[in-house]
Formats: sequence, structure tokens, C-alpha cells
Amino acid sequence: MEKPIEKPNFKYFWGVHCSPIMRIKFDKYQGTGNDFIMIDNRSGEIRLQSDKIQFLCDRKFGIGSDGIILIEQNRDTAFSMNFYNPDASQSFCGNGSRCAVRFAQSLGVVGIEGNFSAIDGDHDFKSDIDNVSIKMNDVLGIEKDGDHFILNTGSPHYVIYKNDIHELNITSEAHAIRYGQKFKERGINVNFVKEQDHSIDMRTYERGVEDETLSCGTGVTAAAITFGFKHPEISSLDVMTRGGKLVVSFEQDRSGGFSNIWLSGPAQLVYKGEIELP
Repeated sequence: MEKPIEKPNFKYFWGVHCSPIMRIKFDKYQGTGNDFIMIDNRSGEIRLQSDKIQFLCDRKFGIGSDGIILIEQNRDTAFSMNFYNPDASQSFCGNGSRCAVRFAQSLGVVGIEGNFSAIDGDHDFKSDIDNVSIKMNDVLGIEKDGDHFILNTGSPHYVIYKNDIHELNITSEAHAIRYGQKFKERGINVNFVKEQDHSIDMRTYERGVEDETLSCGTGVTAAAITFGFKHPEISSLDVMTRGGKLVVSFEQDRSGGFSNIWLSGPAQLVYKGEIELP
């Protein structure tokens, strides 16, 4: 008996054969409203071009997210977190890293503590049933620009203190800085911060997303560190974003450097799915 011919996975439209269908399984996670598409790429087989990344992050035609994270093999740490912004640029992502830990735990890659690699180096993490905490890189230099601050917490951030952050037009005010002469070439995230007694409220405009997000982990860290710079007696701070509360703890030395920085908060699965790429 002849062996049946296996049919390739082709689409057929109007008499024309098209390319094989590419389907990707994913999990959707969010950390204080910062949402991410998680893909298990430990096999190394998935290669996403810029147009595919933009499609997947699109909230009208794709899945919709503030970024895509590929979990990949790493020789020196438990896994690599390969993060892409919606415009396909790459950077470090604090909330994305916390969500990546939860995703890696669901895959059985890590336990309640360990380490991972990202574009800015290696990071330790620890977790419990409610929160995931990641150790951020040391911040050794803070630039003051008048009453504002510029610093890098894995991504570059501009921090502005204001009293009316909930009423301001964040897009127009952020654009004046992000696309200003000083930052227009490489871009910068812009954070508006309101001081409270023992906490801060904040809103963030993210480069790469080119819009306000409900939360930004590296931005929360940057804002907390500038608060610590202004108030050296502070070593831990609650930060209220539009998506919820995060906590940042740190140590400050006499030279103004910050070390042992931890970003903590919830990271939750939203849903699992599969999508066909065009």
C-alpha cells in the first residue's frame, strides 16, 4: 500500500499557494498594568522580524502589549530575557523582567529565587505567592538638569517633579523632552512625579511605546532613586503608578551612588493563546 502523501501546511487563496502558516503560542502577563507577550523560545527556533513584533504588539490587529519577551537558554544563568518594545527596539524592562520570572516559573525553568540575563547584564530575583522582586543594576551617577534628574536604571529616564501630574497632558509635555534637541536621536523615558509624605505618585511616557503606560519598572526605580537622592534618610519607598503599587528599596553611599536596588510588585498571568502570523 502506498504511503499517503502528507500535505504541507499551506494556505490557498484564489488559486494561489501562499507561504506556510506560522503559529506562535504565547502567554500574556501584566505587572501593575504593564502588559507583555511571553514566548518560550528555549529551542531557539523563533526569529521575529521587526514587522512581526509590531504586529503582535498592535492593540487593534495583533495581541496588544507594551512589549514582547522571549525566554531563551543561557549558559551562565537560569534563562535569558530578550525584550522588544512595540517599535521593535530593545532595552531592559523592569516590570517585564518580573513577569518573565513568573513565566519561567510556570515553565519549570526556575524556582522561587535565582538569576537571569538581560540586555543590561545579569539580575537576581526572589519571589513569593504575591510578588516578584528583581535586583536592579547599581546607579552610580545622577545628572541634574535644573530641578530635573537624568539617570539610567537599565533604560534612560528623565524625572520631573510636579504637583499636578494627574491633570497634565502627559503626551505633549513628554514630547517636548523626548523629541527635544538633547534626546531626539536616542530617545528617553519621561516620568512625572508627585511627592507624598512617605511615597510618590507617578506617570510615565515610554520611548519605544511612544505613549503613556500604566506602569514602568525602570521608571519607578528611577523616580524612587531621585527621591532617595533628595531625602538621604530614605531606603525604601512605595511608588503608586496608574496600574498599582510597586516598592523600591536601595542603599545610598556618601558619593551619591545607589546599590542593592530591588524592585518589587505583582506579576500575573492574564491568559494563554496562540496566534497566526501574517
